[in-house]
Amino acid sequence: MSPNSTAVDVAATARVRPARSLRLRLRSRSAVAVLMCLPLLALIGGLVAYPFFYSIYLSMLNKRETAFVGLANFAYLTTRETFWMVVRMSFLFTFLAVFWKAVLGFTLAVVINALPQRGQRVWRGISLIPWVMPLALSSLGWWWIYEPTHSALNWVLVVVGISPKPWLSDPFWAKFSVILVNIWYGTPFFMITYLAGLKSIPVELYESSAIDGASAPQRLRYITLPMLKNIIAVTMLFSTIVTLATFDIIRVLTRGGPRQTTHVFGTYAFELGIATGDVPLGAAVSLFMFPILAVSAFFILRGIRQSTA
Repeated sequence: MSPNSTAVDVAATARVRPARSLRLRLRSRSAVAVLMCLPLLALIGGLVAYPFFYSIYLSMLNKRETAFVGLANFAYLTTRETFWMVVRMSFLFTFLAVFWKAVLGFTLAVVINALPQRGQRVWRGISLIPWVMPLALSSLGWWWIYEPTHSALNWVLVVVGISPKPWLSDPFWAKFSVILVNIWYGTPFFMITYLAGLKSIPVELYESSAIDGASAPQRLRYITLPMLKNIIAVTMLFSTIVTLATFDIIRVLTRGGPRQTTHVFGTYAFELGIATGDVPLGAAVSLFMFPILAVSAFFILRGIRQSTA
């Protein structure tokens, strides 16, 4: 065999080996999984990661976006009384809304789970109506209910002998009103999630506990709640993230008023960044939500991991 033919064979073998190894890699499950996730990763990068890092960049610019000012926008916000009022309202809004959504959602799930199977389908569908409706549209409906001149709610109060309330013009009642709408909208999410969790609990546990003489409150405390502990934690985490970033309800009902007492992070960031044109300051307000949500997610997920270990 000539030296030239030997060199050609070696070169051909060298070209075949990378192609074969590439084919083997593509056949592996991990490689296929990565390839199938690439569109999702690109979507997350374009719609989540890039806006997040760009907002960090914007928050460190001056109002005209022509000079780098570092943390000056954050320092300026901490000196404004309105900002701390927004912080207090955001925490109050999120805590009360998430708490009552969890309580009412759990109660609805237990009641519906106790109904016959045919009745469960009807009430599940009815209970999901607030959640599947467009939030801006349902908020307009609530605005009509609260509207001071032709308020349907005030009409009912007058009929039963109670004086009408300034639902959207008084700071206390305005806060109450927006929290109530958020509870009405978000309760079905908790209900359907808890109902799915209740369906996964073996019926034998309840039957054996009933034979042992356990009452309904005892079965709830020692069977239902422990079995749903992780589901409750995850749903409250998701709801905290969504509730803290609420925008539609407050924007439609009060626009942050009266006297900016119902502003939360989302609406206040919009007010500063879009309405007044100070985009860097609005970006700084929106970024205050990130450490709060990160700390909440860390402790909740750590608790879930420890309980399942």
